[in-house]
Amino acid sequence: MAGNSQRPSRRTSNKKGAQVGSGGNRRRSLEGKGPTPPAEMRKGHAKQRAAQAKARRAQGRPQRRTGGKSSSELVVGRNSVVEALRENVPATTLYVQQFIDNDDRVREAVRLAGETRTVNLLEAPRPELDRMTKGLHHQGLVLQIPEYDYAHPDDLTASALDEGEDALIVALDGITDPRNLGAIVRSVCAFGGHGVVVPERRAAGMTAGAWKTSAGTAAHTPVARASNLTRALEAYQKAGLMVVGLDGDGDVELQDCEALDGPVVVVVGSEGKGLSRLVGETCDVRVRIPMPGAAESLNAGVAAGVVLYETARRRG
Repeated sequence: MAGNSQRPSRRTSNKKGAQVGSGGNRRRSLEGKGPTPPAEMRKGHAKQRAAQAKARRAQGRPQRRTGGKSSSELVVGRNSVVEALRENVPATTLYVQQFIDNDDRVREAVRLAGETRTVNLLEAPRPELDRMTKGLHHQGLVLQIPEYDYAHPDDLTASALDEGEDALIVALDGITDPRNLGAIVRSVCAFGGHGVVVPERRAAGMTAGAWKTSAGTAAHTPVARASNLTRALEAYQKAGLMVVGLDGDGDVELQDCEALDGPVVVVVGSEGKGLSRLVGETCDVRVRIPMPGAAESLNAGVAAGVVLYETARRRG
C-alpha cells in the first residue's frame, strides 16, 4: 500500500567501487631514499658553504659578503678615454658621438675597444652624451666603467690561509687620492701581499684613475671595503694578525720591527693628518721610516712600498 511504502533498504556489498587513489605515493613513501649524501653535497650544510667558498677563492673570485659595489663611472674626453683603454681599465661601453671628426685618438679608441671584444661600441647623438655627462666636455667620446666588486676584509686572511702563507695586508686610513690607492695596489701585488682594505666612507675607491695607476695589477689584487676600519683591524687582531701603523713619530724604526716577520696588517695614514686617533690607538705598534735626507715625509704610496719591500725581504 502507498501508506505503508518504505524506503528500499540499502544493499550492502563487499565489492568496492571506484575510489580516489593515492597515485602510488603511499607505496613510494615506504621505499628507501638511498645512502645519505656527504655533508659537502647537502644543501645549506655548513660544510657545503665552506666548500663553495673555497672553490670561489680557488677560481680567483673571493667571497663577496658585505664588501659591496661602487657606483659605475664615466671617463670622458678623447685623451682620458684612450689612456684608460691603453691601460686595460675594465669597461663595458664606448659611446661615440654621431658625425664626430674622425682623428687619430678617435680611431685608436675604437680600435682598442674592438680588440678587447668585451666593450660594446655605441653611436649616440651629441645631446644624449651631453645628458649622460651632465654637460662635461666629452669631445665625442665617453667610456663607461662598471661597478667595482669589493671583497670583504675576511676574504684577504682566508686567501692567505689557503695559500699557506702569513697574511700581508695593507689598510688605508684617510687616503683620498685614487692614484695613491692604485700605486699601493701595485706594490702589494709586487711584494706578495694579499690585498688592500679601504674604508667605506671618506676614502679613495677603485675608480678608473686607481685602475690606471695600478698598471693592471688591480685585476690580481683584491681590494676590500670595511664599513668601520677600526673594527676591521680589531677583527684582524683577533685572527692573530699584528697591526702595524706607519707614523713619523713612531716608537720603532722599520728595520727593528719584529711584527713584520709574521701575519701583519700595515696601516697607512694620509700625508697631511697621518693616522686617525681611533685607528692609531688600535695599532699594536707604530713604526717610523728613517729618512736621513731633508724630506720630512714620504708620499703614502711610496711609504707603503718601502714597508712592503722590508716585509718581503724579511720573509724571503
